[in-house]
Amino acid sequence: MGTPAEKEYMEFQERVKRTVYVYDLSPQVTKPVLRTAFGQFGNVTNIHIIPNITDLKNIPQSALVEMETAKQAEKIVAELNDYAFMMSGMPRPVRASAAQAEMFVDHPAKPGRRIQCQWVDPNDPDFEQAKKLKDLAKTHREEASFLLKAQLEEQENLAKQQREALRANYKKYELMDNLFIDGSLRSIAGRMKLRLTDD
Repeated sequence: MGTPAEKEYMEFQERVKRTVYVYDLSPQVTKPVLRTAFGQFGNVTNIHIIPNITDLKNIPQSALVEMETAKQAEKIVAELNDYAFMMSGMPRPVRASAAQAEMFVDHPAKPGRRIQCQWVDPNDPDFEQAKKLKDLAKTHREEASFLLKAQLEEQENLAKQQREALRANYKKYELMDNLFIDGSLRSIAGRMKLRLTDD
């Protein structure tokens, strides 16, 4: 059976297999929206929305959605890779991939593994390597933030175009309804010898 730590880690690995990493979410997406959207694939047992720590200003979110079975999680990943999936009326298609253990803030330590951290002194032989890694992480964060902002601007422009097109369509429908209500359309149809139905 193993030690309690080994049992806990095995249970965690099974949980990872049942979980989907969902990203490129609109900031308007909430847990109830996710539960409703993914409920069509099976029973959603847990949802954790991951905050964006690189830039908190209206940037797409991501979430871990735990399903009842690993098969349900696999189906979601396959479906979302094949078809665009919109949430909260946003033009941003949601993406999904299999969750990884490192994505969970509450994951248990692997039995037998220890992680140690220490400050690196400027005279240490590893100092330059550590500084390069720190600078690389900073550059990556800035690039990711820039790309996310550009993506958000593009999607907001697309959403604006969609709203304008929808408004124009509503106006057309209102005009047609008004023509029916005041009898103008029937009068025009009569003159042109056309027959109107209520279908």
